[in-house]
Amino acid sequence: MGGLSFKLSTWQLMGMLKLCRLMLLLLLAQYYGGIRCNCLDSQNLLKTRVDESSPSLCSAFVSPYGYPCEEYTVLTKDGFFLGVQRISGGQASVHRNHSKPPVVLQHGLLQGGDCWVLNPPGQSLGFVLADAGYDVWIANGRGTQWSRHNEYYSVNEKEFWDWSWDELAAYDLPAVLTFVYNTTASQLFYVGHSQGTIIGLAALTQPKVIDMVAAAALLSPITYLDHITSKFLHRAASMYIDKLVKTMGLQEFNLRNNIGVEFVDLVCASEDVDCGNLLTAITGPNCCFNNSRIPYYLQYEPQSTSLKNMQHLAQMVRTGTFAKFDYGFFGNVWHYFSPSPPSYDLFNIPKSFAMWMASGGNDYLSDPEDIKHTISEIVCHPRMLFLKDYGHIDFILSTRAKEDLYDDLISFFGSKTASAAIR
Repeated sequence: MGGLSFKLSTWQLMGMLKLCRLMLLLLLAQYYGGIRCNCLDSQNLLKTRVDESSPSLCSAFVSPYGYPCEEYTVLTKDGFFLGVQRISGGQASVHRNHSKPPVVLQHGLLQGGDCWVLNPPGQSLGFVLADAGYDVWIANGRGTQWSRHNEYYSVNEKEFWDWSWDELAAYDLPAVLTFVYNTTASQLFYVGHSQGTIIGLAALTQPKVIDMVAAAALLSPITYLDHITSKFLHRAASMYIDKLVKTMGLQEFNLRNNIGVEFVDLVCASEDVDCGNLLTAITGPNCCFNNSRIPYYLQYEPQSTSLKNMQHLAQMVRTGTFAKFDYGFFGNVWHYFSPSPPSYDLFNIPKSFAMWMASGGNDYLSDPEDIKHTISEIVCHPRMLFLKDYGHIDFILSTRAKEDLYDDLISFFGSKTASAAIR
């Protein structure tokens, strides 16, 4: 009986070698990363900065420009302490007292709340809204630089990272919205970008959330992901790298460490993925941000998320659903009493709800077909803005964003200000 023979292409061989390196790194991380510490003093934490090892978000990004900024900590029902910042007035003294409703800004995947103030005044939405008289509140999801504490677990324990965007929609966003709603005694406006639109729409299907929100603005809206044009993410999802890494015991997804770099290298080993410009490969060609500021941006982005969250997003790419995390047949029965995860019902968002959406022609993640799918399930008829040359990141870092889209967003909020009920 003759021996078997086969040939491997260069990229397949490189991919196998990189996969072996990744598995080795994961084993080392699993062996050396199991440090446990349930020593958090939650009372003292409320009096300290979100991250003791670096300046606060206010002192690093907001106060140097002359804006009043306050730091808060919000506790979720499942024990996460979330950093929240408030820009309570504009740069000019005449705008020190905000005259318009509160606005909550929710960042996207692998970002923190600092993305809303990374550019100077006149370019960053956080500053633009504050100068327009709005009471600006910046949310920071669990696991990011500004929200890395839990009441029960340390950041080194696997339980700390046992969540996906389901929990961001069920716990994080409602906790922040409730805190702002109670503090200001007013309904609020919501702005989400990328993953911030996923959790925003999922949360808005809950009556307790919709009652607090007068209107929502969604930048690069995402619910369905089966038409994304990012070959990088398609390749990562099709290779089931998310499941491999999860099986090896990794919980935190951090592109800044060696394992994150190996993850990227493994995907980029494919011949059909051009990683010459990694940002473009993932998000699409961005037209309008200042490339000279990229080293500055990279000091703060990308930030961590959970591997389970990445797995959830990969499920959406593979299946084309807008549903809760898929645990497999038996896991779904255990969690949902159903063999498949339940879908989020966008029809629950009332017809009278005010919504604004902005999308871009070069956005590899927020595809027009997927947006149409989303709109077909929303009965409130969102007001739409389309920017032909915008990529995914342009919506938060474009130097032209104020003129291109923020002025229109503010005009939309201005038309809804009278309807924001004050308690």
